[in-house]
Amino acid sequence: MSTIDVGRGDENQPVQLFFQDIGKGQPVVLIHGWPLDHAMWEHQLLALPAHGLRVIAYDRRGFGASSKPWEGYDYDTFADDLKALLDALDLEDVVLVGFSMGGGEVARYMSRHGGARVKKVAFISAVTPFLQKTADNPDGVDEGVFAGMIDGLKKDRPDFLTTFGKQFFNVGLLRHPVSDATLEWTRSLAFTASPKATVDCVRAFAGTDFREDLKSITVPALIVHGDADNTVPIKVSGARTAKMMPGAQYKVYEGAPHGLFVTHHEELSRDLVAFIKGA
Repeated sequence: MSTIDVGRGDENQPVQLFFQDIGKGQPVVLIHGWPLDHAMWEHQLLALPAHGLRVIAYDRRGFGASSKPWEGYDYDTFADDLKALLDALDLEDVVLVGFSMGGGEVARYMSRHGGARVKKVAFISAVTPFLQKTADNPDGVDEGVFAGMIDGLKKDRPDFLTTFGKQFFNVGLLRHPVSDATLEWTRSLAFTASPKATVDCVRAFAGTDFREDLKSITVPALIVHGDADNTVPIKVSGARTAKMMPGAQYKVYEGAPHGLFVTHHEELSRDLVAFIKGA
């Protein structure tokens, strides 16, 4: 476990990203979702290195053990942070894997930095191409949904995150696809984030338009989404991303919630390994 400097933040203090670097072989960079940190990839950090892959997973600024500056929670900055990580580790032929909010980082990095050092990309339950409903995005999610999330976070962040965690995995009275311990674990990851980063990132993943970014991607791509995702609905995201990237592999996991990295971790790891090692 290590850190790298990616710039300067409050009072000109260094902004550091915390990361894990495990295994040997082709580098795979895992980009976590909101409101968690790199530890959400626990199953993949165990499975992928066993297949001869070098796996790097980092905490986005504001989350986990990374620096928590007051500002800088926008996708241009996130893409620049990712570039700093790839450069610092001097990685080549990288496979970028972005979950949920992290899919936006993949898309913005590819357009903003010309896909430097990247061989393949994967979008897992990703927020691309554009979540928020606007005049030119009529199929998006109403802005009031995201405003309600921000209100809930500001009013009682622990309570909001507890409820959100259940939605993340489609937990209900008659359905419990993950254990109470897993719910507590993911909730604990979310609690370590900066409250400011948690709020600002809602605005970022809701309001950032990645449609032009996706058009810039020419490397092989994998899209994975659950058809029971109630957090980032497949019709708004995965299906539309696949339509915009007709050359991509598109896999729909039947009955999978947003948090398929846990509920369908064996299937996801198999598909990632096959995609990474494929031609």
